[in-house]
Amino acid sequence: MTETPLPTAKHVRELLCGLVGREVDVRTGAPMVDPSSEGGAMVGLYVDGLLRLKAMCLLDVAAAAHLGAALGLVPARLAQDCAVSQVLEAPLDENAAEVLNVLASLLNVEGAPHLRLDAVYQPREALPADAAPWVRAYVRRTDLVVEVPGYGSGGFSLLVL
Repeated sequence: MTETPLPTAKHVRELLCGLVGREVDVRTGAPMVDPSSEGGAMVGLYVDGLLRLKAMCLLDVAAAAHLGAALGLVPARLAQDCAVSQVLEAPLDENAAEVLNVLASLLNVEGAPHLRLDAVYQPREALPADAAPWVRAYVRRTDLVVEVPGYGSGGFSLLVL
């Protein structure tokens, strides 16, 4: 059996463009998204068939707000207000959670264990004790800046454990 792949920035970009129905710019070399930072981060945890944690995706509040707004065709002003206040409001939180759900498709390739989104943690919500240490661990990861033109940009980290 093959291990779960770490998607490239190109794959992330292609998935996000298709999902939100518009161009999305993705740049590598971004700082890691840290859920313990001031605004926190939306965190998606992905598990295999035996419910073992195998991957995590972290969106800072700005990325969650902008992607959530673009997905739901919500006015950019609401997303920008959320990014400034560092508070993710409805319906942007639900839309961003759907982005995390669809991102699972990047982790599933033939021959690798099937992963699914198991849980979503809102910004400033405590992560489970078995997940929190992985955020800063030396694992396969990609840290990106994701920009949705007309909305804004934010941080995106994807970790494969």
